[in-house]
Amino acid sequence: MRSLVFLKLGGSLITEKHRPYTARDSHIHALTQVLAQVLQKHPELRLVLGHGSGSFGHQAAQEGGTRYGIPANASPEVRQRYWKGFAEVAYQAARLHQRVMEALHQAGVAAISFPPSAMMYRAPRGGLRWQLAPLRAALRAGLVPVVYGDVIFDAGQGGGILSTEEVFDALALRLRPKRILLAGLEEGVWADFPQRTRLIPHITPENLDRWRPALGQAEGIDVTGGMLAKVEGMLQLTRRLPGLRIFLFSAEDPQRLEAAFEERAPGTWITAA
Repeated sequence: MRSLVFLKLGGSLITEKHRPYTARDSHIHALTQVLAQVLQKHPELRLVLGHGSGSFGHQAAQEGGTRYGIPANASPEVRQRYWKGFAEVAYQAARLHQRVMEALHQAGVAAISFPPSAMMYRAPRGGLRWQLAPLRAALRAGLVPVVYGDVIFDAGQGGGILSTEEVFDALALRLRPKRILLAGLEEGVWADFPQRTRLIPHITPENLDRWRPALGQAEGIDVTGGMLAKVEGMLQLTRRLPGLRIFLFSAEDPQRLEAAFEERAPGTWITAA
């Protein structure tokens, strides 16, 4: 699949970050309309689409304490509360996912849902396990598989949460995309966050130390953790997959989505060289 690309629509791009359980429905629809145009214009493109859970999954996870699993000595009452919270996160993440799928359907995109909670499992030694044959078949058929940040069953700690980036990492090692496009609110990675006057155009292992102080200050794109940790994780993936290029950009203007696919958008590239 020489033209395989992964695209993530960040949770802060498709939900109101500070308003729990609030989707940016008009923006979701605008993005999917542009995506339909891109797929029509580039019929050779094979795409895996992912999206964050934003103020849906994150809010439910915080309320239910779902992120880090069940303590080994937890009482039956604690376990019951945990699993109720686990199911709530799955439900809320799926609510947002359904809105994305509905927008894709209305835009005419032949998309098919692949919920990680139904397909992925963390084995006793911590490695992810899942059956990729259906997703590969979807790509061969010219369909768009859609994944998202979701809960996951975990042999070691009972359950947990898998971010869209973690899903992409696992998929990339098997499917080997040429590009991963990460769309959020920020223009990319800033050298002077929060002033936002100097965008870093390209980050590699060789120049990471130059930018490390700035990355330690930055919240950056779709905040789910420190930007430095995000960038280091992306660089590690590019080392494992020679030729992979990762691009962070803003899709607050939905037309930037097409520009990003065609490598005309401003943003930050992350590569191994």
